Amino acid sequence: MDNNRKTIVVKFGTSTLTQGSQKLNRAHMISIVKQITDLHQAGFRVVIVTSGAMAAGRDYLGHPQLPPIIASKQMLAAVGQSQLIQTWETLFDIYDIRIGQILLTRADIEDRERFLNARDTLHALLDNHIIPVINENDAVATAEIKVGDNDNLSALAAILVQADQLYLLTDQRGLFDSDPRKNPDAKLIPVVGQITDHIRSIAGGSGTNLGTGGMSTKITAADVATRSGVETIIAPGNQPNVIVDLAYGKAIGTKFTAQTDRLESRKQWLFAAPAAGVVVIDDGAESAVLIQHKSLLPAGIVSVEGRFSRGEVIKIRTRNGKEIALGMPRYNSDALELIKGKKSTEIESILGYEYGSVAVHRDDMIVF
Repeated sequence: MDNNRKTIVVKFGTSTLTQGSQKLNRAHMISIVKQITDLHQAGFRVVIVTSGAMAAGRDYLGHPQLPPIIASKQMLAAVGQSQLIQTWETLFDIYDIRIGQILLTRADIEDRERFLNARDTLHALLDNHIIPVINENDAVATAEIKVGDNDNLSALAAILVQADQLYLLTDQRGLFDSDPRKNPDAKLIPVVGQITDHIRSIAGGSGTNLGTGGMSTKITAADVATRSGVETIIAPGNQPNVIVDLAYGKAIGTKFTAQTDRLESRKQWLFAAPAAGVVVIDDGAESAVLIQHKSLLPAGIVSVEGRFSRGEVIKIRTRNGKEIALGMPRYNSDALELIKGKKSTEIESILGYEYGSVAVHRDDMIVF
């Protein structure tokens, strides 16, 4: 695999960032930052999913006694999130690397337009050599829109950025055939080809009282990621140089093999909705899509039928009525009506904004 295009999502649990203490362990975090810097400078594209906001907030407020209600957790997250991102920012600044914070909820992933917005933002950060730092928006998330834990958030983030690999770093060496805290003879499972009921049954509960995720949530996250074509590895976060070693293929922890091609799997997930409209294209655009395997440009659009939002599924049809593809447009129907037949360089002057030069990107298209 070409390292210059290899995209990795690295998830850090609270226990990894605190090293078992009651606050963020900056000494350990600087070693993490150094590893990511080494990969960043070598051409890898790295995305961080970070826990630790509530632990940082609790420490910042002096470990107050709070009522056990959701508002208390949200308050700690609100206070701690700024402390957490400031810590990451300060440490990366040592190496003159910029980071960008993204706070997500499940609603941002499940709504197609918000999914596209989040994806575009992440790719813009990566394309500009800025490291995205993702956390759940705990301060505002309700039970209905929470992902619930950062293991599963990292799996969804890996789908968003079409990652090659997802690393779930924890205070365990990986997945064992029985609980290593109770059985000294427990053996590490190096590779899991398929996540079965047996694999789920041997994943125990939460290992520490600081975080929200245990091995069982990591198995669920690995299941989501591998089904979407992302190889997933559970590995020890305190092992020296673990992130760099994993990136260069060293066998550490437990590897869960990808179950499918990541792009085609993502398309299946995105296109599980009825078409909301139609764009009719000219002969040149038909050739570009069918023969040259290119994206659809506004110049090739002849007419727009129906009312649809950016990110809704539409049919792509030729002049003679043949449906050749489904696609998710970068622009809504009103915008496409204005820019149809126009050059891509004219989009911003016509609309006053732009979401890129294409009407429907090749990656957001299923061609029949």
